[in-house]
Amino acid sequence: MNMFDEFLSRAAELRSHEQPFATAVVVRCDPPVSGKPGDKAIIEVDGSVWGWIGGGCVQPLVVREALKAIVDGKPRLVRVEPSKTAEPEQGTVSYAMTCHSGGTLDIYIEPILAKPQILIFGRSAVAKALCSLSKAVGYRITVLAAGAVAEGFPEADTIKQELNLSGIELGPETFIVISTQGEQDEEALEQACGTRVPYISFVASTMKSQKLFDSLAAKGIPRERLAQIRAPAGLRLGGLSAQEIALSILAEIVQVRKTEPAHIEVDKMLGAERPVKAADPVCGMSVEPGKTNYLSEYRGEKYYFCCGGCKQAFDAHPESYLAATT
Repeated sequence: MNMFDEFLSRAAELRSHEQPFATAVVVRCDPPVSGKPGDKAIIEVDGSVWGWIGGGCVQPLVVREALKAIVDGKPRLVRVEPSKTAEPEQGTVSYAMTCHSGGTLDIYIEPILAKPQILIFGRSAVAKALCSLSKAVGYRITVLAAGAVAEGFPEADTIKQELNLSGIELGPETFIVISTQGEQDEEALEQACGTRVPYISFVASTMKSQKLFDSLAAKGIPRERLAQIRAPAGLRLGGLSAQEIALSILAEIVQVRKTEPAHIEVDKMLGAERPVKAADPVCGMSVEPGKTNYLSEYRGEKYYFCCGGCKQAFDAHPESYLAATT
């Protein structure tokens, strides 16, 4: 398998698992640079890189812009050149080349986002109506409920007949709706609270919700997490039928997704195990202290760099770079 086929295969695998990522392709270069037109890479939400788009200071710059693209959903053209353009061309993000190569690279970054997922607990009439409406506007649907069958949820992508989240991928854009309506309400709420998903709504009255929340708090679930649950679920549109309530819930999800983008919570979704990072005082890149070979000490403080060029520039004029970061 050649590199291009491997690139396509890796991208297809991420897509099949509904994992967001970004592709980066070198589209132009002015030598001397290590990246050449056609070189390409895949950047995942944890910052890991597969492929090649240039070494030195180029890779951390591309990772930074790729992660921004995953967050805002917008492609961008990144230009890395010997001196940063004061007013870059419209649609171009400009960075200074701090490595020794001194060439210029144009790299096109395209975010590939997963379809948003609505995870529905329950097999109520509201749950069925929400499944139909959400599928019609492009959401992936997962249903968890004892007794749920395909005939009741023909549009669902996945149906599990137990309230168990094992094996279900909870991405940055997963929205949980609990519409159990008397069937394992507390169990569903407990499962939902055990996730890091920022949106959880519960189809129930305020009084019923409060009683269940009190019961869950007595079990040790933090009040802060319970306070994040939207109950009653949905925007206050005044609807009473199952279809109208489902519409109000979907409207709330769309509103939250557009005004409080869930994929901005990528760091939270990845958990607290992410490595400690330090900022390169020259180019501003995030650097993992334990993995970089470039380190300087100045006035009792340690400073880490993405490449030798940044370290050399800092060592020559440390005060100028430190003044720019304060």
